[in-house]
Amino acid sequence: MSQSKVFSSNKTLNLNGKLLDFTIPKVMGILNVTPDSFYDGGRFMEEENILIQAEKMIREGADFIDIGAYSTRPGAADLSEAIEIERIIPAIKAVHQKFPEITLSVDTFRSTVAREAVKVGASLVNDISGGQDEKMFAAIAELQVPYILMHMRGTSQTMTQLTQYDNLIKDITDFLHPKINQLHHLGVKDIIIDPGFGFAKTVDQNFELLANLNYFKILEKPLLVGLSRKSFVWKTLETDPEGALNGTITANTIALLNGASILRVHDVKEAVACIRMVSKL
Repeated sequence: MSQSKVFSSNKTLNLNGKLLDFTIPKVMGILNVTPDSFYDGGRFMEEENILIQAEKMIREGADFIDIGAYSTRPGAADLSEAIEIERIIPAIKAVHQKFPEITLSVDTFRSTVAREAVKVGASLVNDISGGQDEKMFAAIAELQVPYILMHMRGTSQTMTQLTQYDNLIKDITDFLHPKINQLHHLGVKDIIIDPGFGFAKTVDQNFELLANLNYFKILEKPLLVGLSRKSFVWKTLETDPEGALNGTITANTIALLNGASILRVHDVKEAVACIRMVSKL
């Protein structure tokens, strides 16, 4: 299999005037400043620990760091906008000031939080809700930052009951396509798509999605996948998030072979190695 068939080589992204090329896929490191995320909750609540983890991910080869303050694991408690801002803005500001060279993404579904985050150093918005905030698309157009559009149904509290699809891959595509058109109409050109592994999808549906990632090439956007230590991985292996690294690496390898442009991961070093190996095919 040639590299041109493995990777989405013709996709680019404008980041602060710099053209980012996905000929070789990129790595997005996850930095959750939450007490209740499914894997790293409570580990990075203090500025010192946040900066240590950011430095580690940069040293290991992260192209982006995605900072989130609202746990979106299934069943997670709702969080007020004020508390989300209180957690995330100091974290983004601190990382941006300490490591201005790294691209920071804000993981939020609230347009107000996105606006505040961009003010202090975020240059990418990762919206797991697919634009459920009716003001989000207008905010992205005004901010002129790249936007990650993810497929999701319901909320963290309801999504496990919303897994009925007529045709999983087609239904996800039909969700993303009109939203891409809406963003284009508003003048937003730099869009990344995320099919939403683990969000309103059963274990078997996640594997169906993984096997059919190539289908999303028809949307002509860079493809982000977030598979890292998710429940469909560790449940399949009969382990837990701590024991899901090998499964994550395997899933990421399959995703790369099927056109993934960005791996969103907790374990940056291993993702970088995975990309290097697959790129030799």
